[in-house]
Amino acid sequence: MPLNDDQNSDSDSSRLSESTASSSDSEYSRQSFNSDSSSKPSSPASSPPKVITFDELMAATRNLSNWTLAHEIAVNANFCIKREDYPQNSFAGTVKQIVHKAFWDHLESELNEDPPEYKHAIKLFEEIKEILLSFLTPGANRIHNQICEVLDTDLIRQQAEHNAVDIPGLANYIINTMGKLCAPIRDNDIKQLKATDNIVELLRQIFHVLDLMKVDMANYTIKSLRPYLWHNLVDYERTKFQEILEETPSALNLTTEWIKESIEDELSSISDETSSSPGADSSSKPIISPTLVLNNGYLKLLQWDYCKTVPETLITDEVRLQELREKLNQLKVIACVSLITNNMVGAAIVDVPDFADQLKRISLPLLEGMNKKSFDLKEALNAIGIQICSTVNKSLSERGLPTLSEEMQSNLMGQITHIVEKNNPVCSLIDKRIQLFMRSLLAVPSFQKCMPTMPGGLSVVQTELEFLGSQYANIVNFNKKVYGPFYANILRKLLFPEAAVEKTEAETSGN
Repeated sequence: MPLNDDQNSDSDSSRLSESTASSSDSEYSRQSFNSDSSSKPSSPASSPPKVITFDELMAATRNLSNWTLAHEIAVNANFCIKREDYPQNSFAGTVKQIVHKAFWDHLESELNEDPPEYKHAIKLFEEIKEILLSFLTPGANRIHNQICEVLDTDLIRQQAEHNAVDIPGLANYIINTMGKLCAPIRDNDIKQLKATDNIVELLRQIFHVLDLMKVDMANYTIKSLRPYLWHNLVDYERTKFQEILEETPSALNLTTEWIKESIEDELSSISDETSSSPGADSSSKPIISPTLVLNNGYLKLLQWDYCKTVPETLITDEVRLQELREKLNQLKVIACVSLITNNMVGAAIVDVPDFADQLKRISLPLLEGMNKKSFDLKEALNAIGIQICSTVNKSLSERGLPTLSEEMQSNLMGQITHIVEKNNPVCSLIDKRIQLFMRSLLAVPSFQKCMPTMPGGLSVVQTELEFLGSQYANIVNFNKKVYGPFYANILRKLLFPEAAVEKTEAETSGN
């Protein structure tokens, strides 16, 4: 999450610091940057259609933003705020550089006057004081009072009137205080500040390090909030989404369509089975499992076109699901290449040690970015085929065996490059087996204790597939916990419309 230094307001840092409570002065210091620190079921209330105002829409947007941010902090252990400047050669970066240089040049000219002009310098000290105070935790009274006394701008103004401001002394106090408050990662920056002689350059660098410390404080606060958010996340997300639904009644439209498509797919599958089974009763109404419908919908996300908007209930996990899809596509191609290679030259590679690992080392770098539109998969597969032939021939030569013939190499490379073709039988087979494994994961109550059996042809990517499968199942299971009541209402209306109508009529007559 990029954080431009122009966006780092003192008030933001103050709010962040309020989350890190402490009871004594000893707890304000650097350890605060380093310390580590079952939901009840509820049914979503239905809302009648209504026209929403722009303000209501913006309120819903803010709710969505807070909800997404809380989810990301809780489930992504690597989530952190990063300080990013504008690119150096960009227009915005150039303008910022010019403005900043003009400011610091003007400050230097003021301090070099006789007598010196301290107006802007005093404003900087006032700003530094507020930033330092924002890093303190409640209860750090001693250092709070000390900062206020030393950086008392009224006193500094009186000293300025008599040309008695000790700027180097104030700067030295500020650096020492920063050294007490900063995270260990900033120790080297503090040392560099102490080695800077030019007072204007020193002030400029002080603000730079303070900006870094703001980011450190924000990340510490995020780390502190994570256990609390995780513990309360199911209720929090469900409540937040209910608020959005009340402000925007159409907030489940895409989710309803997603579930509806899954029902239609299941009905089509049942119809095909009935028509191919002689003696089956085609007049009876098919019974559809809501769990099966929902799981089929989740499986479709592994082949989702992410140019389309995902269902509203999956927005918070869209990036993770997209990354899973991309990695699964890579594993699918590697499994296809492995199956083709084993079928065509199995006898030649049976004694090649760690051939599966070699195949992955060859393929993964060449398949990097394969989901980009500009990626040429056929060219990458051709390169993989060439390297596989080279690896096999090298192994055969080392064992004193004849290498692959030109015809055999050509056939092998041709089969590998044909993977790109639509409805390629090898690719379709591997895809079905990956889907079968993922479906099995969703059906297992506790996959962490016992992984489902890996289908044939996937052993080459078994470790990677189990890891991705665990991530996928965790996303799905958590999503079910949060949005289960919403899904239940949608499924009830789509699968049992008569019962839904009767319930609505009963509620209406009761009112």
